Amino acid sequence: MKPETREWVEKAEGDFRTARRELLAPDSPNYDAACFHAQQCAEKYLKARLVEAGYPSQGSTI
Repeated sequence: MKPETREWVEKAEGDFRTARRELLAPDSPNYDAACFHAQQCAEKYLKARLVEAGYPSQGSTI
């Protein structure tokens, strides 16, 4: 795995953990935050896949 890919995956997994934590919060879970982080997770995994396949980052930084 390319180093840049690994960085995107790590960030995606951080968003996943945050989404899961919010979704499973015992007292008043923040569903908006859970949805936001789930969407961010999906975007970052897609970005990781594209980077790994050789598509350029288009100047975006991690």
